[in-house]
Amino acid sequence: MNICWNRIRLALVALACIALTGCDWVLLDSKGMVGIAQRDLILICIGLMLIVVVPAIVLTFVFAWRFRAGNTKAKYTPDWSHSTKVEVVVWGVPLLIIAVLAVIVWKSTHELDPYKPLDVAGEPLHVDVIATDWKWVFVYPDLGIATVNQLNFPANRALAFNITSNSTMNTFFIPQLGGQIYAMAGMRTQLHLIANEPGQFRGMSGNYSGHGFSNMKFIATASSNEDFDRWVAEVRSAPDALSFAQFKALAAPSKNAPVQHFSSVEPLLFKKVIDQFIGVGENTAAAAPAGTAAGAQVSQE
Repeated sequence: MNICWNRIRLALVALACIALTGCDWVLLDSKGMVGIAQRDLILICIGLMLIVVVPAIVLTFVFAWRFRAGNTKAKYTPDWSHSTKVEVVVWGVPLLIIAVLAVIVWKSTHELDPYKPLDVAGEPLHVDVIATDWKWVFVYPDLGIATVNQLNFPANRALAFNITSNSTMNTFFIPQLGGQIYAMAGMRTQLHLIANEPGQFRGMSGNYSGHGFSNMKFIATASSNEDFDRWVAEVRSAPDALSFAQFKALAAPSKNAPVQHFSSVEPLLFKKVIDQFIGVGENTAAAAPAGTAAGAQVSQE
């Protein structure tokens, strides 16, 4: 009977291992400067913590075996209660690791600040990201175009995202390029990313927001400058324009929304989405940063 249960356990472990082979390690397969830095930070922190974890696990089995009841060769010292050497190792090593981790994390926290522009050559591509129920609207304020559930940009060019929500809280997340940032109604959050090479990367919301949340996904495509210019020309040939009224209709709850292109966008659309929740005219500068076409228009008001 015991042999039968052991076989069942081994079979379950084998099935679990087979199932794990289907997992996609997107967080460790980073394709952008920010994502690579975050991946390295994760691996370094795990490696440092394993300096304590691995010996603790190994010694647990060693002690259990060495001091088992049947081992008459093991030294029996019932009155032992203290060892300075053991105390130094048990407390000193973890404290040293914590100190090293503190320095690394403090430094990385400032270097990987999502609001901090990337130190790369060239002007960033500005994209306004608006989360709705349950789709993503991407507005390119400098290009005067917009898309739904499709994000295209040139590889090796910095991306400056301004993020908000037209409804419930979501998170804007492209795992292979960098960390996720919350999209919240009436607020503007920021994120700076870059793709080091051309490719297609999965984008999603990492925060549950209702019935259509599981399909709130998009494809982020990094391409050459030439291919990006062709894509922009294709979007500009679309028959539809995105006015604020059109956006309100578009933002109505829907699932599995198809990709849509808009050849023009109402000025300050991103600001107007935010103003719905904070009052018209308030926090105007926060809605459109300087350096974008929208920001320039805001500064003139």
